Amino acid sequence: MNNDIIFALSSGQAKSGVAVIRISGENLRDIFSKFINKSDVKNRYAYFTNLCDDSGDLIDQCLLVYFPAPNSFTGQDVIEIHTHGAPAVIEKTFEYLTSLGMRIATRGEFSKRAFFNNKMDLADVDGLAALLDAQTDKQRKFALKSMLGGDSDVYNLWRTQMLEISAYAAAMLDYSPDDLPLNIGQTILARVEKLHREISAALDSYKVARAIRGGINVVLVGETNVGKSSIFNYMVGANRAIVSDIAGTTRDVVSATIDVDGFLVNLNDTAGLRETDDEIESIGIEKTKAEIENSDIIIRVYTPENIPLYRIDDTRIGPNPNIYVVNKIDTSDCFDESFGINVSVKTGEGMQVLMNALRATIHEMFDGAEAGVVVNTRTKSLLEQAEKELNAALNVGDNYDLLAEHVRGAADAIGKILGVITATEVLDTTFGQLCLGK
Repeated sequence: MNNDIIFALSSGQAKSGVAVIRISGENLRDIFSKFINKSDVKNRYAYFTNLCDDSGDLIDQCLLVYFPAPNSFTGQDVIEIHTHGAPAVIEKTFEYLTSLGMRIATRGEFSKRAFFNNKMDLADVDGLAALLDAQTDKQRKFALKSMLGGDSDVYNLWRTQMLEISAYAAAMLDYSPDDLPLNIGQTILARVEKLHREISAALDSYKVARAIRGGINVVLVGETNVGKSSIFNYMVGANRAIVSDIAGTTRDVVSATIDVDGFLVNLNDTAGLRETDDEIESIGIEKTKAEIENSDIIIRVYTPENIPLYRIDDTRIGPNPNIYVVNKIDTSDCFDESFGINVSVKTGEGMQVLMNALRATIHEMFDGAEAGVVVNTRTKSLLEQAEKELNAALNVGDNYDLLAEHVRGAADAIGKILGVITATEVLDTTFGQLCLGK
């Protein structure tokens, strides 16, 4: 880590009433004293001042706060400048800071300094990145737990246990059985099995974590002219999809995001499934099939005229359930009313029942998912590595030297999740998720 003094806009880029510019580096007290034109500086105290450049020209009236090391976000001295959020003011402030020998920070550089100064580990950084991306309340809660150390506590516990197991296994080769705890071999294996189960359970929750962080993928599927686009528009609350009586109107996937009880839902309207010689429509149908494969919940739409004898994938429950809908019930008095949720988008009948069914399905799938560690793409591969090493340790028989080696390998994988054992590419990928000023 270099010792450059860095700065960045920590608030949003759009025009605003207040902009926050953050500075981090070593020994910034004198610079802060120059900014406020006072020799006596109080820590963590907001000063209202006229910020002027070296020629004495006024840049803006600002609030400035000084956070001395190590009690700051980065663990270094930090200065926050609260200016008006006009682009011209921000640009002039940046020019002034650059003239003082500072440079604009790279993406995630503030958090990288916090990591190197032991203010956060990589699991905390993953949580911070998720929080910055949060659009719904569930995403916020999910990310906060990770950012505030909930995941780190679990990973640290796992790694400590792995190192203990490895040490005991190695000791079995160097000490007499009389000098070791009774039944130590069985105890070691039991502990390895327990860790293996816990990590496997964490990996099983990856799809849930992905869905909460990236949004729950809900896809509307059915034949042409069953009213998928009308249902889509109703659920979104806007005319996003084209509605027509002409079959094959929807040629591509139309998507929108909605908030359902704090969960981000990616709602996708798809091309109607049918045999067609139209090349463009065929491409849309192939995309529909791909959306079905990538979905978390499928809303299958029918009309009274095309209700099948049997439900499709009726036994498919749990991680990828189906919601069955019969639309256009205002057009027929004779159909199997028990097949699915009966709706008429035209009159609005049954649509609230459909929304409640979607809401109930989401809660059944995802409520309580925050209890485990938040597994993302980076941590998933490392957890898979740890699981593989523990599985190998359970299959070496009485070779405790080899068992110790495999368990150490699992501990190394968990260490990389935390950043205890780091590689340059791991750091670059992790901190690259963040924005400037973080």
